[in-house]
Amino acid sequence: MKHANANEPRSPQFNQSLAKAFDLLELFDAQHSELSLSEIAKFSGLSMGSVQRITHTLEQLGYLVKAPASRKYRLGIRLMTLSANYLEADLLVDCANPYLSELSNSCLETVSLTEPCGLDMIYMARFTSRHYIPIHMPVGSSVPMYCSASGRAFLSALDDTQVHDYLTACELKAHTPNTITNIDTLSELIRECRLRGVAWNDAEYFLGDINIAAPIRNAAGLPVAAVHITTPSSRWTLERALEQLAPLLMECARAITKAARMRS
Repeated sequence: MKHANANEPRSPQFNQSLAKAFDLLELFDAQHSELSLSEIAKFSGLSMGSVQRITHTLEQLGYLVKAPASRKYRLGIRLMTLSANYLEADLLVDCANPYLSELSNSCLETVSLTEPCGLDMIYMARFTSRHYIPIHMPVGSSVPMYCSASGRAFLSALDDTQVHDYLTACELKAHTPNTITNIDTLSELIRECRLRGVAWNDAEYFLGDINIAAPIRNAAGLPVAAVHITTPSSRWTLERALEQLAPLLMECARAITKAARMRS
Protein backbone atom coordinates (compact mmCIF):
# COMPACT_ATOMS: atom_id res chain seq x y z
CA MET A 1 0.00 0.00 0.00
CA LYS A 2 1.40 3.37 -1.03
CA HIS A 3 0.71 6.32 1.26
CA ALA A 4 0.53 9.82 -0.15
CA ASN A 5 1.91 11.33 3.07
CA ALA A 6 4.56 8.69 3.74
CA ASN A 7 7.40 11.23 3.69
CA GLU A 8 5.73 13.82 5.92
CA PRO A 9 7.27 14.36 9.39
CA ARG A 10 5.59 12.33 12.14
CA SER A 11 3.70 13.96 15.00
CA PRO A 12 5.09 13.44 18.52
CA GLN A 13 1.85 11.57 19.22
CA PHE A 14 2.54 9.05 16.43
CA ASN A 15 2.67 5.55 17.96
CA GLN A 16 5.61 3.70 16.41
CA SER A 17 4.71 0.37 17.99
CA LEU A 18 1.20 0.46 16.59
CA ALA A 19 2.55 1.44 13.17
CA LYS A 20 4.95 -1.52 13.23
CA ALA A 21 2.07 -3.90 13.91
CA PHE A 22 0.12 -2.63 10.91
CA ASP A 23 3.23 -2.66 8.72
CA LEU A 24 3.74 -6.28 9.72
CA LEU A 25 0.15 -7.19 8.77
CA GLU A 26 0.64 -5.59 5.37
CA LEU A 27 3.52 -7.97 4.62
CA PHE A 28 0.96 -10.73 3.98
CA ASP A 29 -0.47 -10.90 0.46
CA ALA A 30 -1.30 -13.44 -2.25
CA GLN A 31 2.41 -14.12 -2.85
CA HIS A 32 3.23 -14.29 0.85
CA SER A 33 0.16 -15.89 2.42
CA GLU A 34 2.28 -17.60 5.10
CA LEU A 35 5.44 -16.22 6.69
CA SER A 36 7.83 -17.53 9.31
CA LEU A 37 9.24 -15.34 12.07
CA SER A 38 12.57 -15.10 10.24
CA GLU A 39 10.84 -14.11 6.99
CA ILE A 40 8.79 -11.47 8.80
CA ALA A 41 11.96 -10.08 10.36
CA LYS A 42 13.70 -10.04 6.97
CA PHE A 43 10.86 -8.32 5.09
CA SER A 44 10.03 -5.84 7.85
CA GLY A 45 13.57 -4.94 8.89
CA LEU A 46 12.57 -5.39 12.54
CA SER A 47 14.59 -7.26 15.13
CA MET A 48 13.59 -10.84 15.93
CA GLY A 49 12.60 -9.74 19.43
CA SER A 50 10.21 -7.09 18.08
CA VAL A 51 8.75 -9.52 15.58
CA GLN A 52 8.14 -12.12 18.27
CA ARG A 53 6.35 -9.63 20.53
CA ILE A 54 4.19 -8.20 17.74
CA THR A 55 3.23 -11.56 16.22
CA HIS A 56 2.41 -12.98 19.65
CA THR A 57 0.13 -10.01 20.40
CA LEU A 58 -1.59 -10.16 17.00
CA GLU A 59 -2.06 -13.91 17.38
CA GLN A 60 -3.63 -13.47 20.81
CA LEU A 61 -6.03 -10.89 19.34
CA GLY A 62 -6.95 -13.14 16.41
CA TYR A 63 -5.43 -10.99 13.64
CA LEU A 64 -2.74 -13.60 12.96
CA VAL A 65 -2.98 -17.37 13.22
CA LYS A 66 -0.32 -20.06 13.06
CA ALA A 67 -0.75 -22.68 10.32
CA PRO A 68 -0.69 -26.15 12.00
CA ALA A 69 1.41 -27.84 9.30
CA SER A 70 4.06 -25.22 8.54
CA ARG A 71 3.96 -23.35 11.88
CA LYS A 72 4.10 -20.18 9.84
CA TYR A 73 1.84 -17.22 10.43
CA ARG A 74 -1.04 -16.18 8.21
CA LEU A 75 -3.73 -13.52 8.48
CA GLY A 76 -6.56 -14.31 10.85
CA ILE A 77 -10.18 -14.23 9.82
CA ARG A 78 -10.93 -11.65 12.51
CA LEU A 79 -9.53 -9.04 10.13
CA MET A 80 -12.66 -9.61 8.03
CA THR A 81 -14.81 -8.16 10.81
CA LEU A 82 -12.95 -4.86 10.58
CA SER A 83 -13.49 -4.77 6.81
CA ALA A 84 -17.16 -5.67 7.18
CA ASN A 85 -17.64 -2.94 9.78
CA TYR A 86 -16.11 -0.41 7.40
CA LEU A 87 -18.31 -1.47 4.49
CA GLU A 88 -21.47 -1.45 6.61
CA ALA A 89 -20.68 2.09 7.78
CA ASP A 90 -19.74 3.38 4.31
CA LEU A 91 -22.75 5.37 3.10
CA LEU A 92 -21.36 5.64 -0.41
CA VAL A 93 -21.20 1.86 -0.89
CA ASP A 94 -24.80 1.52 0.25
CA CYS A 95 -25.91 4.26 -2.13
CA ALA A 96 -23.89 2.90 -5.03
CA ASN A 97 -24.82 -0.80 -4.99
CA PRO A 98 -28.19 -0.56 -6.82
CA TYR A 99 -26.68 1.60 -9.57
CA LEU A 100 -23.62 -0.61 -9.93
CA SER A 101 -25.87 -3.66 -10.30
CA GLU A 102 -28.02 -1.90 -12.87
CA LEU A 103 -24.97 -0.85 -14.89
CA SER A 104 -23.53 -4.37 -14.83
CA ASN A 105 -26.85 -5.79 -16.04
CA SER A 106 -26.98 -3.18 -18.82
CA CYS A 107 -23.46 -3.62 -20.18
CA LEU A 108 -23.02 -7.30 -19.20
CA GLU A 109 -19.52 -6.56 -17.92
CA THR A 110 -17.91 -6.27 -14.48
CA VAL A 111 -18.62 -3.00 -12.65
CA SER A 112 -16.77 -1.82 -9.53
CA LEU A 113 -16.64 1.02 -7.05
CA THR A 114 -13.23 2.13 -5.76
CA GLU A 115 -12.20 4.68 -3.15
CA PRO A 116 -8.80 6.38 -2.69
CA CYS A 117 -6.34 5.26 -0.03
CA GLY A 118 -2.98 6.99 -0.19
CA LEU A 119 -1.68 6.49 -3.72
CA ASP A 120 -3.96 3.55 -4.47
CA MET A 121 -7.61 2.89 -5.22
CA ILE A 122 -9.34 0.24 -3.10
CA TYR A 123 -12.15 -1.97 -4.41
CA MET A 124 -15.22 -1.33 -2.24
CA ALA A 125 -17.91 -3.08 -4.30
CA ARG A 126 -17.84 -5.31 -7.36
CA PHE A 127 -20.55 -6.78 -9.59
CA THR A 128 -19.02 -9.49 -11.74
CA SER A 129 -19.93 -10.15 -15.35
CA ARG A 130 -21.71 -13.39 -16.16
CA HIS A 131 -19.16 -13.76 -18.97
CA TYR A 132 -15.58 -14.93 -18.54
CA ILE A 133 -13.20 -12.43 -16.93
CA PRO A 134 -9.46 -13.22 -16.74
CA ILE A 135 -8.68 -11.05 -13.70
CA HIS A 136 -10.16 -11.52 -10.23
CA MET A 137 -10.03 -8.43 -7.99
CA PRO A 138 -11.96 -9.08 -4.76
CA VAL A 139 -13.28 -6.32 -2.54
CA GLY A 140 -10.33 -4.92 -0.58
CA SER A 141 -7.87 -5.28 -3.48
CA SER A 142 -5.89 -2.21 -4.48
CA VAL A 143 -4.57 -0.77 -7.74
CA PRO A 144 -2.14 2.14 -8.21
CA MET A 145 -3.75 5.46 -9.08
CA TYR A 146 -1.35 6.38 -11.88
CA CYS A 147 -1.96 3.31 -14.07
CA SER A 148 -5.60 2.48 -13.31
CA ALA A 149 -8.70 3.95 -14.90
CA SER A 150 -10.31 4.50 -11.50
CA GLY A 151 -7.22 6.31 -10.20
CA ARG A 152 -7.05 8.51 -13.25
CA ALA A 153 -10.76 9.28 -12.93
CA PHE A 154 -10.18 10.36 -9.33
CA LEU A 155 -7.15 12.45 -10.30
CA SER A 156 -9.00 14.04 -13.23
CA ALA A 157 -11.36 15.69 -10.73
CA LEU A 158 -8.41 17.46 -9.05
CA ASP A 159 -6.48 20.47 -10.32
CA ASP A 160 -3.17 20.16 -12.16
CA THR A 161 -1.07 20.99 -9.10
CA GLN A 162 -2.71 18.27 -7.03
CA VAL A 163 -2.33 15.79 -9.88
CA HIS A 164 1.37 16.59 -10.16
CA ASP A 165 1.82 16.12 -6.39
CA TYR A 166 0.19 12.68 -6.56
CA LEU A 167 2.20 11.56 -9.58
CA THR A 168 5.53 12.69 -8.15
CA ALA A 169 4.76 10.77 -4.95
CA CYS A 170 4.07 7.56 -6.88
CA GLU A 171 6.60 4.90 -7.74
CA LEU A 172 5.94 4.87 -11.48
CA LYS A 173 6.54 1.21 -12.20
CA ALA A 174 5.87 -0.48 -15.56
CA HIS A 175 3.52 -3.36 -14.74
CA THR A 176 3.09 -4.26 -18.42
CA PRO A 177 4.72 -3.08 -21.67
CA ASN A 178 1.77 -0.66 -22.02
CA THR A 179 2.17 1.09 -18.68
CA ILE A 180 2.72 4.85 -18.98
CA THR A 181 5.37 5.97 -16.49
CA ASN A 182 6.30 9.43 -17.79
CA ILE A 183 4.84 12.16 -15.55
CA ASP A 184 4.32 14.66 -18.39
CA THR A 185 2.53 12.06 -20.51
CA LEU A 186 0.39 11.00 -17.56
CA SER A 187 -0.48 14.62 -16.73
CA GLU A 188 -1.58 15.25 -20.31
CA LEU A 189 -3.62 12.05 -20.35
CA ILE A 190 -5.38 13.01 -17.11
CA ARG A 191 -6.19 16.44 -18.55
CA GLU A 192 -7.77 14.69 -21.54
CA CYS A 193 -9.74 12.46 -19.18
CA ARG A 194 -10.96 15.58 -17.37
CA LEU A 195 -12.25 17.05 -20.62
CA ARG A 196 -14.01 13.84 -21.68
CA GLY A 197 -15.46 13.11 -18.25
CA VAL A 198 -14.17 9.55 -18.36
CA ALA A 199 -10.76 7.94 -17.78
CA TRP A 200 -9.29 4.76 -19.21
CA ASN A 201 -6.61 2.12 -18.95
CA ASP A 202 -5.66 -0.18 -21.81
CA ALA A 203 -3.77 -3.20 -20.43
CA GLU A 204 -1.46 -1.03 -18.28
CA TYR A 205 -1.85 -3.02 -15.06
CA PHE A 206 -2.95 -6.41 -16.39
CA LEU A 207 -2.50 -7.56 -19.97
CA GLY A 208 -5.80 -8.19 -21.71
CA ASP A 209 -7.65 -5.92 -19.26
CA ILE A 210 -9.41 -2.73 -20.42
CA ASN A 211 -11.03 -0.32 -17.96
CA ILE A 212 -12.99 2.90 -18.24
CA ALA A 213 -13.93 4.96 -15.18
CA ALA A 214 -15.76 8.09 -14.05
CA PRO A 215 -15.32 10.06 -10.80
CA ILE A 216 -17.87 10.37 -8.03
CA ARG A 217 -17.87 13.72 -6.24
CA ASN A 218 -19.11 15.00 -2.88
CA ALA A 219 -21.29 18.06 -2.31
CA ALA A 220 -18.22 20.32 -2.57
CA GLY A 221 -17.38 18.89 -6.00
CA LEU A 222 -14.32 17.01 -4.73
CA PRO A 223 -13.66 13.42 -5.85
CA VAL A 224 -14.38 10.73 -3.27
CA ALA A 225 -14.50 7.58 -5.39
CA ALA A 226 -14.74 6.22 -8.92
CA VAL A 227 -16.97 3.75 -10.71
CA HIS A 228 -15.44 1.68 -13.47
CA ILE A 229 -16.25 -0.98 -16.03
CA THR A 230 -13.77 -3.79 -16.67
CA THR A 231 -13.79 -5.45 -20.08
CA PRO A 232 -11.42 -8.06 -21.54
CA SER A 233 -9.68 -7.21 -24.81
CA SER A 234 -11.04 -10.48 -26.20
CA ARG A 235 -14.51 -8.89 -26.30
CA TRP A 236 -13.82 -5.16 -26.55
CA THR A 237 -11.41 -2.57 -27.88
CA LEU A 238 -10.77 0.59 -25.90
CA GLU A 239 -12.31 2.69 -28.67
CA ARG A 240 -15.55 0.68 -28.70
CA ALA A 241 -15.73 0.68 -24.90
CA LEU A 242 -15.38 4.46 -24.81
CA GLU A 243 -17.99 4.88 -27.52
CA GLN A 244 -20.61 2.42 -26.27
CA LEU A 245 -20.05 2.08 -22.52
CA ALA A 246 -18.85 5.53 -21.46
CA PRO A 247 -22.32 7.16 -21.64
CA LEU A 248 -23.79 4.44 -19.39
CA LEU A 249 -20.83 4.74 -17.03
CA MET A 250 -21.08 8.51 -16.71
CA GLU A 251 -24.82 8.30 -16.04
CA CYS A 252 -24.14 5.75 -13.29
CA ALA A 253 -21.52 8.03 -11.69
CA ARG A 254 -23.95 10.98 -11.77
CA ALA A 255 -26.72 8.87 -10.20
CA ILE A 256 -24.45 7.67 -7.37
CA THR A 257 -23.21 11.21 -6.77
CA LYS A 258 -26.77 12.51 -6.55
CA ALA A 259 -27.95 9.67 -4.27
CA ALA A 260 -25.00 10.09 -1.91
CA ARG A 261 -25.53 13.84 -1.65
CA MET A 262 -29.21 13.36 -0.81
CA ARG A 263 -28.33 11.00 2.06
CA SER A 264 -25.35 12.92 3.43
